[in-house]
Amino acid sequence: MTNTLLTDIFLAYYDARKNKRSTINALAFEVEYEKQLLALYQDILTRQYTIRPSICFIVNKPVKREIFAADFRDRIIHHLLFNYLNPLFDSQFIFDTYSCRKHKGTLCGITRVNHFIRSASENYSRDSWILKADIEGYFMAIDRSVLWEKIVKVLSRKCQQNFDLDTVLYLLEKVIFNDPTRDCIFKGKKEDWVGLPRNKSLFFSRHGSGLPIGNLTSQLFGNIYLSYFDHFVRECLGMRWYGRYVDDMIFVSRNKEELLRILPLISTYLSRELILKVHPKKISLQPFFHGVSFLGVYIKPYRMYVGRRIKRNFFERSVGIVRQYLGVQPMSQEENQRTLSVVNAYLGSMGWCRSYTLRKKMLEELIRSELDRHFDISEDFLRIIRMEKKMDL
Repeated sequence: MTNTLLTDIFLAYYDARKNKRSTINALAFEVEYEKQLLALYQDILTRQYTIRPSICFIVNKPVKREIFAADFRDRIIHHLLFNYLNPLFDSQFIFDTYSCRKHKGTLCGITRVNHFIRSASENYSRDSWILKADIEGYFMAIDRSVLWEKIVKVLSRKCQQNFDLDTVLYLLEKVIFNDPTRDCIFKGKKEDWVGLPRNKSLFFSRHGSGLPIGNLTSQLFGNIYLSYFDHFVRECLGMRWYGRYVDDMIFVSRNKEELLRILPLISTYLSRELILKVHPKKISLQPFFHGVSFLGVYIKPYRMYVGRRIKRNFFERSVGIVRQYLGVQPMSQEENQRTLSVVNAYLGSMGWCRSYTLRKKMLEELIRSELDRHFDISEDFLRIIRMEKKMDL
């Protein structure tokens, strides 16, 4: 089993360095990565593993958030736990849990909700209603003891596992009950925290509550924590058309009274079982023909539109790219790839909506800039192409 653990640590290391290989933390670890991984392996075997201080900072896009970036060594442990636990728990999630899951994501969530609305309204021919809600300060409100108990309960029922249970429980306890606010390293200025609600900061979380945004394990734990609620909605409340992305919940029904009836039941369950609170200012109930905003897209009968936040963020990122690389020649391969990835990610998400005129307008800045020396734009304005790649086609 110990040889398997060592192999798994190496595999977790390769997962952790994907898209992080150019960071200072990852580069420093990579210099003697075999020696470092063997030391990490010994620390786990001897139960001497300790979590190092995180770097705390604020990001403003897509919304203002407090991030705790774990040390690269600890990221390896996060990937190790994810590789062990995700296969066990993913099979227990309902289909319509969309975040941080293979073959799911925002596009899956958008298409499923669009399907719910079409099904409930029988292709927009009869009345149906949409209820939206989310949880107040979700990650900061997760009770670590409740989370621990729910995970242990599932693991104790699994007879066959491809890992040593004692080791996984040891690491889980370390990660779940770690307080990243202790000895954290601040990046940025105090003013960066101005405007961040208290319920979105770990520094103001209830004692024993809160998971750091920025850790892979936090995403998995967030799904596990609400998976019990998902089954309650489907099996006890009988809600057929229900989906969730992190804590953004959406319910569709042909009966407005049904949605009004389940709302207090939802609130009671979340409060009693999970110590969570539905955000009182983010509850909406409206007929389907008014449309609904979900995961950056506005869904209306027969069509979908790009949400305001995506428009604003794409425009700001495009302008930033132009200002950063205007006159830069040649652009490095890394800069080239980063620009290509950012712009095409936005264009790809817009491609599912009625957005041709919008895409064309937003790309005009790139067309007029000197970046046209590095990229060309497809005729349908759905992607940009590296010049050398285009010449190869």
